[in-house]
Amino acid sequence: MPIQYHPKLGTLVLCDFTTGFLPPEMVKRRPAVVISPPIQLRKGLCTVVPISTQEPMPNVPWQVEIMPDPPLPSPWDTGPHWVKADMVFSASFDRLDLFRLPRINGRRQYLQQQVSEEDLRKIRGCLLSSLGLGSLTKALPGSM
Repeated sequence: MPIQYHPKLGTLVLCDFTTGFLPPEMVKRRPAVVISPPIQLRKGLCTVVPISTQEPMPNVPWQVEIMPDPPLPSPWDTGPHWVKADMVFSASFDRLDLFRLPRINGRRQYLQQQVSEEDLRKIRGCLLSSLGLGSLTKALPGSM
């Protein structure tokens, strides 16, 4: 069931890229990280970057490895995971869902997990690099 509200910044979600896309765009359901805060005049939209289990060849500055802790539910529980910041996307809430966990007492449970502050900082740096703005990463909190 699609989400009904804007998730917190850094939340891990499932994004359905199966409709309206063509290869080499994202074309399947995959994990993603929410990288936008709620924006008042953008109701029903949230900006995400998809996650892949495929290591980039060669390593590029717009992709970064993350290890969600705790791990994502199956079938996404194998790591490592690579954030593909060059594939940034503004998604309708209708495309987004939380990860489902096993039922407890017959009730559905959902994973509401955010990436670490350190991973979020790295993702923001990769996002800047993907837009040709890598020199701005020096301005990010925690940068050297």
